[in-house]
Amino acid sequence: MSEDFYDALGVSRDASAEEIKQAYRKKATEYHPDVSDDPDAEEKFKRIQKAKQVLTDEDKREAYDRMGHDRYEQAEKHGYDASEGGMGGGMGGMGGDPFGGMGGGMGGGGLGDIFEQVFGGGGGRGRGRRRPQKGRDLRTELEIDLDEAFEGVEKQFTVERPEECDDCGGEGHPPDADSRTCSECQGRGQVTQVQQTPLGRVQQTTTCPQCEGEGTLYSETCSSCRGEGYVRNEATLTVEVPAGIQEGQTLRMEGEGAPSPDGGRHGDLLIDIAIREHEEFERDGDDLRYRLPISFPQATFGDTVEVPTLDGAVEFDIPRATQSGETFRIRGKGMPRLRGRGQGDLFVKVQVVTPDSLNEEQREALEAFAEAGGDEIDINEGFFEKIKRAF
Repeated sequence: MSEDFYDALGVSRDASAEEIKQAYRKKATEYHPDVSDDPDAEEKFKRIQKAKQVLTDEDKREAYDRMGHDRYEQAEKHGYDASEGGMGGGMGGMGGDPFGGMGGGMGGGGLGDIFEQVFGGGGGRGRGRRRPQKGRDLRTELEIDLDEAFEGVEKQFTVERPEECDDCGGEGHPPDADSRTCSECQGRGQVTQVQQTPLGRVQQTTTCPQCEGEGTLYSETCSSCRGEGYVRNEATLTVEVPAGIQEGQTLRMEGEGAPSPDGGRHGDLLIDIAIREHEEFERDGDDLRYRLPISFPQATFGDTVEVPTLDGAVEFDIPRATQSGETFRIRGKGMPRLRGRGQGDLFVKVQVVTPDSLNEEQREALEAFAEAGGDEIDINEGFFEKIKRAF
């Protein structure tokens, strides 16, 4: 099995079109026959050109991944455009020659003319015929406070992203660079190969590997972007974060992603939201949870206290004989639900706090309290330890 196109360029199978182009330019600099000392430079240069041509074409790459390297190369050898897809899967199982099982009396007839129409008799699926691709989506993370998630916030942040090169206007070459028509494709941006197969004459049109579909070659490459047409810059953006957004949800800013490789619209910027932990509140979906420390007398006799919320303190009535660990609900004091559909609730968990030390008057009062209830007190063992265990 010969080296596949991903290995030829030194990229992973999930590499983006941008990463593939960068790898191609690096390899092209290394193996261009005019500059390389490698005895096999010309062959290697043709190899990486072919790899780049296939892997940056969305349809061809899909077919290549589906069929595998050897079957794809064999199909192209017989003039079969694997990127057309509709006949690729069915014919691939017929053996080494995609058309081998259908030879004989059909050669040179009307079926060959059909293949000419399907595979590019009136122009192929090269760059000039395809709809411009959307640029790649980018992803970043934005961390906000719980209070900001509660209120909603307009947040400014910075992100590093590829942008059109100002020096060359995204063209990849200086404005005053000399240009000449590509001799390989005669300026069409596409090349056509005609092969005779057992089914007749097959014509295939592909993107020109010499000019990469541009139809023009230039004497210079832009030094700022090294011919890429874009550079990496740090951009400052502002995003509206809606009230009630949750950890892990994603905001989308349309058109703020990477530029298109062929003049289409920019990709989008995806912003993953992270929310910092709050000192007082724990979030549970649209609800909030809060621990309220109270004294032993408050738990015993009840009391009215203030409970903090994210939009101001509210009064809360502690019932008599409240047990430590009991949880109470305050409705509508949680997080706002997205798109204005009300608010969650605030759950208040009561925790009875036992004092670390007592004055003499407090000590005597608690001893009397315990004795009145029939409890025997061993001061040495610690009465409040018993209280702690009880609650």
